[in-house]
Amino acid sequence: MQIKIYYYKATELNETLVNILNWFQANLLSVNLEKTQFIQFFSKNFNNNDTKIICDLHYLPRATETKFLGVHINNTLSWSAHIEKILPKLCSACYAIRFIKPFVSMEMLKTVYYAYFHSIISYGIIFWGNSTLSIKIFRLQKRVIRTMMGYRKRDSCRKLFVGLGIFPLPSLYIYSLLKFVIKNYQLFSTNDEIHNIGTRQQHNFHYPPPH
Repeated sequence: MQIKIYYYKATELNETLVNILNWFQANLLSVNLEKTQFIQFFSKNFNNNDTKIICDLHYLPRATETKFLGVHINNTLSWSAHIEKILPKLCSACYAIRFIKPFVSMEMLKTVYYAYFHSIISYGIIFWGNSTLSIKIFRLQKRVIRTMMGYRKRDSCRKLFVGLGIFPLPSLYIYSLLKFVIKNYQLFSTNDEIHNIGTRQQHNFHYPPPH
């Protein structure tokens, strides 16, 4: 099998592709090169389109986004693709809750909310919850909360969230991050592992650089 990679870290890409193909062959699997694509991640200020990958005489096309375990990832990690994909599902959930509201109790409405709305916005929120585009999801969440409580579209939702015991999207994002850190604390470094200065925060987690 002939593998050629041009421009970007050719050695590393070549070794990775060889390892992948060897693993597939060792497990009696095959790679459909006609359906194989690659995605290259860029920052917003840098976009290089010179990378070319040829595997066994097949040119692998570049993809701008992909779906991995139910999360849509684009090449700039802006999470716009994922948010746009889940918006129609959330709109359908809003309609369903509005339709059944006159016929069921508040407890049943909350059950439907958690099953059809909360389950969607909570999945993968630690990745996309900090995106500027998440405001679209938050607006839909406020709409469904007003529908459940029978309020008008411009009424404040602050007390409604408290009354229902439901996390607003920003709070849900923070809560999900805290749970992840607590369950995976061994993945993080503390300040005393980075430096020897005896500060009051020396046992706190070391905050990584913004980039």
